[in-house]
Amino acid sequence: MITNELINPKSIAVIGGSDDIQKPGGKVLKNLIDHHFKGNLFVVNPKSDEVQGIKSFRDVADLPQVDLAILAIAAKFCPQAVDILATQKGTKAFIILSAGFHEESEEGAKLEKQIVDTITHTGGCLIGPNCIGVMNTNYAGVFTTPIPKFTPNGVDFISGSGATAVFIMESSIPRGLTFNSVYSVGNSAQIGVEEVLEYLDINFDPQNSSRVKMLYIESINNPKKFLQHAQSLIRKGCRIAAIKAGSSSAGSRAASSHTGALASSDVAVDALFRKAGIVRCYGRDELATVASIFMHPELQGKNIAVITHAGGPAVMLTDALSNNGLEVPPIDGPKAQQLLTKLFPGSSVANPIDFLATGTAEQLGYIIDACENDFHNIDAMVVIFGSPGLFPVYDVYDLLDQKMKECRKPIFPVLTSVMNVKDEIEHFIAKGRIFFPDEVALGNSLTKIYHTPKPAPEKTVLPKINEKVIREVIGNSSNGYLTPDAVQQLLDAAGIPRAGEAVVTTANDAAIAAEKLGFPVVMKVVGPVHKSDVGGVVLNVKNSETARKEFERMIKINGTTAILIQPMLKGVELFVGAKREDKFGHLVLCGLGGIFIEVLKDVKAALAPIDTNEAINLIQGLKGYGIVKGVRGQEPVNEQTFAEIVSRVSALVSVAPEIFEMDINPLLGTKDKVVAVDARIRIER
Repeated sequence: MITNELINPKSIAVIGGSDDIQKPGGKVLKNLIDHHFKGNLFVVNPKSDEVQGIKSFRDVADLPQVDLAILAIAAKFCPQAVDILATQKGTKAFIILSAGFHEESEEGAKLEKQIVDTITHTGGCLIGPNCIGVMNTNYAGVFTTPIPKFTPNGVDFISGSGATAVFIMESSIPRGLTFNSVYSVGNSAQIGVEEVLEYLDINFDPQNSSRVKMLYIESINNPKKFLQHAQSLIRKGCRIAAIKAGSSSAGSRAASSHTGALASSDVAVDALFRKAGIVRCYGRDELATVASIFMHPELQGKNIAVITHAGGPAVMLTDALSNNGLEVPPIDGPKAQQLLTKLFPGSSVANPIDFLATGTAEQLGYIIDACENDFHNIDAMVVIFGSPGLFPVYDVYDLLDQKMKECRKPIFPVLTSVMNVKDEIEHFIAKGRIFFPDEVALGNSLTKIYHTPKPAPEKTVLPKINEKVIREVIGNSSNGYLTPDAVQQLLDAAGIPRAGEAVVTTANDAAIAAEKLGFPVVMKVVGPVHKSDVGGVVLNVKNSETARKEFERMIKINGTTAILIQPMLKGVELFVGAKREDKFGHLVLCGLGGIFIEVLKDVKAALAPIDTNEAINLIQGLKGYGIVKGVRGQEPVNEQTFAEIVSRVSALVSVAPEIFEMDINPLLGTKDKVVAVDARIRIER
């Protein structure tokens, strides 16, 4: 747990402090001095009595009591220094900048464990090792630059990579983004991203805490803790943007089911972020853009006024917004005509509102006032204003600042001339403002934020299922794929409707079962995974003679143990599946079924448990949702029943965590019902 000594230390000792500011121990000391740490500052350097004007001790044992120790010494010397500090000097917070620990070797891992054991035993906290440090409104405990401007309402930034943290700050600072704290967790030996989120959540103060969090994550070691505290912070009014690196499928293992092939660890991360309400980003600039949007008032609707004095950027922004689900609605009527009289001839107020390259600050003010007060179909404004470099534009940016204070509707300033009016932009930032250098990046990020769902409810209400029968079936089954009979029992116990069926092992039984179920029937092999690929599916069997004949052919297919017979049903082919993903629990997926799942891979996934409302959101997020709704005269699928089956699968895997992966493919959906036609369930204890 993070201690107060890490956040607001009264004394800091730099172990390995140096006069050479090109070394970590020298640079971190310089940063502490230059950024006016107000407490007592000490240095340990075996060769000097004074370093950068600060009293230096030859040995850690000679130090007075100290709250926070920043170590910039070789890894092999760290355990002994930590032991003295933790047990003799009352040190409760440690930042270890040094590398050479578990990221490098087995010996380094032993040193790291020894350090963590010592610090944990004495009630302290550790950031690192192998990190750039920590900085906040109290001190700049890092050996890197830049050092951002720190304000209490700035961004809380947590990064798993020190170098990447630097690069992200370099993307953020020039646009005016300020920070409240920066944590570089490095190896996360004791404290990782999850623990910092936990601290920010537990210590959240509605009056004083920052409401914007920015994360760069390389690994999520405790998804449950991460989800709990991210959701809690967002429910308290915070907004979180995050990059999770390592999203390619190159490392995913082969799987024997459709669900296994589609449900990677990155799909789990995506589902985790969505369940938490986190906006997922994929690059440094996007992360900085989303965080910058978060620092403005929240968008309350989808209708945007694009205000510009340059046509090209306005068209590109309009495309970015309109192509991704936000609207740039037309503006017309008497109020629009009245506004037009205040602008130069040739201007347009249709939206985009173009007041020409010769437009003035006064005219921009008229436009913003009209969007705020007269145009009730407008929810927010984007103002694009650059300069060809002919004259200063201080008056425009001063007016923008004033209108941003006065207006209820959000105003997002796109200031494109980062060279021509560099001084004016710095003047704008000095007022506490944040700007956007690129209109398309802003448009794409606005739409991503708008479509990110709110956190899932704290309590998930699941359908009732027969837990006793489910546990009996699982208890009586061995690892691997379950028998068709066991699968049927689990589906029935979970309340998942299925087609009538019979599993037969003789031609005579095939004919009897087919007649009993009612012709026409479908016959499928039991055993092979991809039945249609091996000729293991026969549709529209209309009589007993054909049933016998097809049985004799299919039973000879390699790997076949029996033949499954079902009534021939019609409907839209759907899919629901689940997979246990290491650390994350179960992913539940849904989409269009049959061959479409292999060709289109149009699925949505969520982490169990899932209630019907969350399931409906998944279904409505499918690219093929139009087919579910019914298209070109085709009848729709019963969406509520489909969603309930998704929720019931999530309830099933919650009761039976031994289920490693399962497919219900296809489900057949009509406007009246959705029934399971085929299912496979594999358990691994």
